[in-house]
Amino acid sequence: MNEQLPALVVITPLFVAFVVFAASWVRQKWCFPLAIFGLAASFAASLGVLVRVMQHGDIVYKMAGWTPPVGISFHIDTLNGLILPLIAGIALVNLVASRLNIENEQGENTGAFYALYLLTSTGLLGIVATGDAFNLFVLLEIASLSSYALLAMGHPRAILASLNYLLIGTVGSSFYLLGVGYLYIVTGSLNMVDIATLLPPLFESSAVSMAFTICLLGIFLKMAFFPLHGWLSNSYTYASSAASSLIAPLTTKVMVYVMIRFMFTVFTPEYIFEAIQISDIVVWFSIAAIVGGAVLAITATDFKRMLTYIILAEIGYMVGGAWLGTRAGFTGAILHIFNDALMTFCAFLVVANLKHMLGELRLSNLQNLFAKMPWTMGALAITAMSMIGVPPTCGFFSKWYLIKGALAAGQPLFIAALILSSLVNIVLFFRIFEVGFFEPAPSHGHGGHTAPKMTEAPLSMVLPLLLMALSLIVAGLYTGTLVETIIDPAIPKGIT
Repeated sequence: MNEQLPALVVITPLFVAFVVFAASWVRQKWCFPLAIFGLAASFAASLGVLVRVMQHGDIVYKMAGWTPPVGISFHIDTLNGLILPLIAGIALVNLVASRLNIENEQGENTGAFYALYLLTSTGLLGIVATGDAFNLFVLLEIASLSSYALLAMGHPRAILASLNYLLIGTVGSSFYLLGVGYLYIVTGSLNMVDIATLLPPLFESSAVSMAFTICLLGIFLKMAFFPLHGWLSNSYTYASSAASSLIAPLTTKVMVYVMIRFMFTVFTPEYIFEAIQISDIVVWFSIAAIVGGAVLAITATDFKRMLTYIILAEIGYMVGGAWLGTRAGFTGAILHIFNDALMTFCAFLVVANLKHMLGELRLSNLQNLFAKMPWTMGALAITAMSMIGVPPTCGFFSKWYLIKGALAAGQPLFIAALILSSLVNIVLFFRIFEVGFFEPAPSHGHGGHTAPKMTEAPLSMVLPLLLMALSLIVAGLYTGTLVETIIDPAIPKGIT
């Protein structure tokens, strides 16, 4: 049974998605427990895969026993072994926390929403697990098409925002597929490990350069890397709470993973940092992403939109860290994939709770929230500390590694951008805390001041949020273990 764990990670939610869709026609109340079962089984299998990788080394799983390049294979090392339980865990916790919002917002479409939710999770898990460049495209499309539909099932303006996302996302996917086509023409293989062994004699080929450029452009479009971020803000802002708290923490991080996978496994660090000389250019764009995201976040008057622009800056952290070309930079980038997924998820759970209780999320509507929703706002305070980079929360440690990597690479402007972004985060979150703590709620009575009544979100929404807020501190305290046992073995030994 243990040998089948890599397949179960992906197949379980895929199979349950179809069962949920069928069950929605019979009895809709069956959909939620079925979806929970699918994601819980996937999460358990992904934890089992991570333990096996740590104990026995990389796993190569051949679907139905077919050998690559004819068959499909999953190649799992500690890098994707870390990200698989992250995706499955966030999808599971989010589903538990979002049940009330899903049932209130979706009505008769609840069953379809659960099925699409599972398909999106399946696609994201498959992208991370696969060792085949073409199957990565197929799974990317499964995740993309289902997430377009999920995002469209929100605010009335979400349909137009989702259409914009679909158009730009399709362009990104097409670029990626075209790049894979070039790789297949020059190597005759779609297996990532095979391509990596066949490419070195072809490094001087213009077709390889074209494949690399087109693939990278497609990946940058899909991750909303500045200035290719036009689809991001409206898509996440107008989406339903359950959809945005699944897609916002995971999609961009999974695409950063794909970028690092192509740097490590497909094109190899020798090609990235020696054969071509574009790392400085990408780092400059990362600096622009960090500064641009910070500036746009300051101008936002809607809490959810503000968070989407913070995501834009965080993408700059991860891309820039990887392209610094130093071991500390890669460590910071990979660690920030993990930490930022937790932080963003926590922030969007806060948004979901506020949306459930308040409806409107404009900053001017958050008065006196520390008294009315103390647990939700307490969790937001921990999330803010992590995003700013206050120890011992996890956000501090990934920024520490990124700064170390930038120092080693001689990139002082990247360090300055990181510090500027942290300062802007202080301004952004303290603006919310000032309104939520010091500004009294508008009085609807006949004069006089009365103690505000506590109107916290339901327990099923608050408990998952508190669990995730606690995880930000736990992840920070165990950063050393995480880096030594999982992240460091994933980075090629030639990178210093």
